[in-house]
Amino acid sequence: MTIMLLFLCVLIPILLVIGVPIGTSICIGSALALAQTYGRIPFTLAGQASANAIFAGMNNFVLVAIPFFVLAGNIMNTGGIAQKLVNVAKVIIGFIPGSLMHTNVVANMMFGAISGSGVAAAAAIGSVMLPAERKEGYHPQLTAAVNIASAPAGMIIPPSNIFIIYSMAASGVSVAALFIAGYIPGIMWGLACIGVTAYYAVKFKYKADTIPGISLKIKAVVDAIPALFLIFIIIGGILFGIFTPTEASCVAVVYAALLSACYRTFHIKDVPGMLLSTAKTTGLIVFLIGVSKILGDVLAKAHIPDMIAEWLLQFADTPAVILIGMMIIMLVIGCVMDPSPAVLIFTPIFLPVVTHPAIGIDPVHFGVMMVFNLSLGAITPPVGPILFTGCRVAGESIESVFSKMLPYFLSLIVVLIMVTLIPALSMWLPTQAGLIEVK
Repeated sequence: MTIMLLFLCVLIPILLVIGVPIGTSICIGSALALAQTYGRIPFTLAGQASANAIFAGMNNFVLVAIPFFVLAGNIMNTGGIAQKLVNVAKVIIGFIPGSLMHTNVVANMMFGAISGSGVAAAAAIGSVMLPAERKEGYHPQLTAAVNIASAPAGMIIPPSNIFIIYSMAASGVSVAALFIAGYIPGIMWGLACIGVTAYYAVKFKYKADTIPGISLKIKAVVDAIPALFLIFIIIGGILFGIFTPTEASCVAVVYAALLSACYRTFHIKDVPGMLLSTAKTTGLIVFLIGVSKILGDVLAKAHIPDMIAEWLLQFADTPAVILIGMMIIMLVIGCVMDPSPAVLIFTPIFLPVVTHPAIGIDPVHFGVMMVFNLSLGAITPPVGPILFTGCRVAGESIESVFSKMLPYFLSLIVVLIMVTLIPALSMWLPTQAGLIEVK
């Protein structure tokens, strides 16, 4: 037991500090720890056991959805869809002071909901909105902060790759239930950003945008309907049993390609680059899922989840206190780790604790809380992939942008506490849709 914990708690962090990729670090540390459980046997046999565990972790049909959703997002990112969504967002919220910043928030929510990627939303919508905002005299660091803070909403509003990863780590929690459960918390994320943006708009005395004529409004809405219809195809198809989430990802690719072709922005010469980008992203995610299976086996053999559950129950006797404790831990984890590996590593540790009979938290509720929590890490230094992407698109330093983001963090943490302590925010929609049984 002691040697296993040394491999997990000492070797893996050391490998990460010296620059070894996170998937390789987890694989090496977990494989060595797993070898200890077999006693004095040839290391080749332990290696074979680790390889079998990796294959078992990756050998799941649900995972096929990840490359297709990633590819659909890449097609949309280069397919001119971002501008269509920006135009309709102006119609929806352009009458509010600081309208271009509010438009950025709404456009990020819509693009993220279609592409399932916060990084893609920050890059695509930011590249459209930031030049226009600077032209109108908005503070460059503030507009970058608005774009970065609102982009992760797309990681929660379905379809979401991170929910698929959580489903795998949680041993098959319904992807459809997780998708539907993400709507209310994802919209609350966007509304929190709109609230802070309104504060900044009043503070700096920004004006509302010029409202276009009715004909331009209608044109903007009509142009965006085909892109927004993809959401209804995916979620409606899953809810009505027309296709599975995996099949929905394939439909998303075909629809995105046809839509981009109709917009005349889809070029054959772009296909190799999109496929290569998709392969790189998918390879990283799927490998992490595979090595997380070894980690999960080691944790189970070491009875670490049981130990954590017993320890928490000694110091906290209510689910609310335990969830708040986990929330704080994951906020810290999110600052130093990307959401995908964090979900894969800590779901096997925390999920058995929260589903313990003495606590009784539903896995769907916990999954939404966890994804929301770790999404905050995506905009937090030192790792924060969305933070780095947004700053790069804006051409601003992280230091100058981060100070403007502090009010967004405060408002989003308030929403996180609400999502954590009020299960109905996550559970009501999937329960009404018949995806979760009422107990």
